[in-house]
Amino acid sequence: MGRYIIHRVVSMVLTIFFIVTITFFLMHAIPGGPFTREKPLPEAIIKALNEKYKLDDPVWKQYLDYWKDLFRGDLGPSFQLKHRSVNELISLGFPVTAKLGIVAIIFTLLLGIPMGIISALRQGKWEDYTTMFIATMGVTIPSFVLATILIYLFGVVWKIFPVMSSKLTRPIEYVMPVVALSGYSLSFIARLVRSSMLDVIQQDYIRTARAKGLSELKVIYKHALKNAVIPAVTYLGPLTAGLLTGSFVIEKLFSIPGMGGYFVNSVSNRDYTMIMGSTIFYSVLLVIMNFIVDIVYVLVDPRIKLVTVKEG
Repeated sequence: MGRYIIHRVVSMVLTIFFIVTITFFLMHAIPGGPFTREKPLPEAIIKALNEKYKLDDPVWKQYLDYWKDLFRGDLGPSFQLKHRSVNELISLGFPVTAKLGIVAIIFTLLLGIPMGIISALRQGKWEDYTTMFIATMGVTIPSFVLATILIYLFGVVWKIFPVMSSKLTRPIEYVMPVVALSGYSLSFIARLVRSSMLDVIQQDYIRTARAKGLSELKVIYKHALKNAVIPAVTYLGPLTAGLLTGSFVIEKLFSIPGMGGYFVNSVSNRDYTMIMGSTIFYSVLLVIMNFIVDIVYVLVDPRIKLVTVKEG
């Protein structure tokens, strides 16, 4: 167990290192800079700004300086929002994004897993066809298209839910963003659980449990469900990281002041430090969640062994 954790931690560190490095050099390879405008600034001002933020240094020196700041936990100042640091912007945006993400995760699991189970147990029946139709639509329709449809129908035409969600202070403000954000994940989990459940209920130990006279409810929930949800647990890591950091487009459409708005604006404005900060934050969250999922495997099913690569 200890060796496994060490291997995983080393893998996480290397993953973060390569993500930071690749993002840094790709970002600097794009023509233009953070102070490029449609109406060009005077050359003297651009030169002063580049000197202030050390953007006139060689790229390799900027790279090393960035790592020095990163080791101190400093993600740097925003080039577009004056007197605001990237750390400050993330601390302001992430709590709002996290609130939306947590509700979306709960909604996804509470609805997606039962949908998959019911669809598998009623294979070939109308419940199965209905669930798979909904799941297929959820996977194929992009979240921003679904969000646009929800805004038009429920926000503009029928005026049931507010279009602008502000800071998500009322439960009603969560409905449309959560549905739009969860569409793909919910559908994917439903299909995943259905496929896994169909495989599990055909196993010999399920036939044995039924032959012993156990009720169908006990067979499903005591024996089949634990193994059927393992693929869903696998997906839970990237799902949690993705929903906690939010969908940038969804936040933009519903005017939610989370990390999404900052990231979209930083890309369009070439705000190097904000792009790097958002990317690093998301990457760290993603690898940590995947690590936690690997550990949770053992709790879900003790028969699963954590295997490390043998030396030599």
